[in-house]
Amino acid sequence: MNLRDFRYFIAVADTRHFGRAAERCFVSQPTLSGQIKKLESELGVSLFERTNKSVSLTPIGEQLLAHARRCVEEADAITELAQVYKDPMAGPLKLGAIPTISPYLMPLILAPLRANYPHLRLILSEEITDLLIQRLTNHEIDAALIATPVDDPSLTALPLFDEPFWLAHPRDHPLYAKDEITEEDLEDLELLLLADGHCLARQVMEVCHLAERREAGAMADLRASSLDTLLQLVGAGFGSTLVPALAVRAPWMTDTGVIARKLSVPDASRRVSLVWRRSFPRAAALEVITSTILAKLPNTVIKLG
Repeated sequence: MNLRDFRYFIAVADTRHFGRAAERCFVSQPTLSGQIKKLESELGVSLFERTNKSVSLTPIGEQLLAHARRCVEEADAITELAQVYKDPMAGPLKLGAIPTISPYLMPLILAPLRANYPHLRLILSEEITDLLIQRLTNHEIDAALIATPVDDPSLTALPLFDEPFWLAHPRDHPLYAKDEITEEDLEDLELLLLADGHCLARQVMEVCHLAERREAGAMADLRASSLDTLLQLVGAGFGSTLVPALAVRAPWMTDTGVIARKLSVPDASRRVSLVWRRSFPRAAALEVITSTILAKLPNTVIKLG
């Protein structure tokens, strides 16, 4: 038996007529009828009840029809997928990003990608870094945007840009009147941090030279799971935080009671990279993602490409 015979079987089952099935399959009726008889002989069962007036499926034919459909559908899917990979700019591309990058970078690149590569279907997901790396190595995503180094010989990392940190504080904060925010200013701040597991929390602690998260004090129990929540807490007067530069363009900058300030602190930034498996075959698609990101970055970050 072969896929062609399954297609003939499905055509007869759909049309309940050997002549119309032959027309659908672009073969002569004797050819189609002969192949159906051959398939029945190989299977050892009758697929159809035939009379001069009608053609109907036998009970076993009904059961086998579902399997035949699945076989043909899977074969077609394999062919379609192979065709997609002949054109690296067609079909799905599964891109992951950490939550402190995705909401601020994706809106900059989605429209250009859709306009320039209409056959590319970007499938986005947000996870913390550890989960993205796990999904990448498990072949569940194709590439990931992260802000921490990777130490895995099976992965390739391409640095895209350095993203400075800005200080976000309430409008009535004592630092509001200062022209420059220095490292000394950060030492005494009540800093709000993201919950454990977010790389941004560790990066902020490194910038502020905090050896560990404070376990006591007014800010100890305020651990937000998202940057947006963190900034709402800042706007409500619960403290200050450091935000990556791309987030400064977000809607929270308007009428939220939050002021964003540049830092006069050397190396107060994080490096954002695109990471993928070395074995991933669609290098051209990744090059397009990379070039689009670099073309659309605002001047608040430092491009590396």
